[in-house]
Amino acid sequence: MTLLVITGTGTEVGKTVATAAVAALAKDAGKRVAVVKPAQTGVKPGEPGDVDEVVRLAGALTARELVRYDDPLSPEAAARLAGQPPVSPSQAAEAVTELVEDHDVVLVEGAGGLLVRFDHTGGTLADLAWTLRAPVLLVAAAGLGTLNTTALTAEALRHRGIECLGVLVGSWPTSPDLATRSNLLDLPVAARAPLLGVLPAGIAQHDRAGFLRVARAHLAPQLGGEFDAVAFAERNSP
Repeated sequence: MTLLVITGTGTEVGKTVATAAVAALAKDAGKRVAVVKPAQTGVKPGEPGDVDEVVRLAGALTARELVRYDDPLSPEAAARLAGQPPVSPSQAAEAVTELVEDHDVVLVEGAGGLLVRFDHTGGTLADLAWTLRAPVLLVAAAGLGTLNTTALTAEALRHRGIECLGVLVGSWPTSPDLATRSNLLDLPVAARAPLLGVLPAGIAQHDRAGFLRVARAHLAPQLGGEFDAVAFAERNSP
């Protein structure tokens, strides 16, 4: 894995924590890691953004936030409201490609979901992934309703000829209900891709060593961890 785009089925599903977990494992394996956030929205100047949270959890790495907008909107809408220029997928691809040259792993974290608009031409994270020829890790919610949004996002990837590396549950509750436990078997079917991890809710509250330990136990070997999706599903089956 050299280049990976990380998207979600929507907002607040755990993309940043997932990005930090993948980055932490790559760093622990001795790899040179870079994380790119093409567009950060809803964060004021001077406030910590998503890449700062990744660094807090994973440790020192190359962190790039290409543009920032104050309002918690899509990048295109936030740029328009602020009267600032948007970032296009081609501009983001150029910045990411430069980092690939001297890093072993480059992670690109999107804003919102796969088809949220970056600019007035309709450019999206899907366009960026296609330009980079990069696989996509799909971060999904755990509970009721997640199967539809996961299937729609995965279908959009297939329609564009973009590989879905796998699906990852971004926040697994301490007391999962029936739908949540059932989704362990159904999410890979919806995504037509393997389940590559289940990150526990509250993982970001650990210190850096604890975060690394939990990330290793809950991410699959494809992402540098030791997670066994079959065993986890069997333990949590309805």
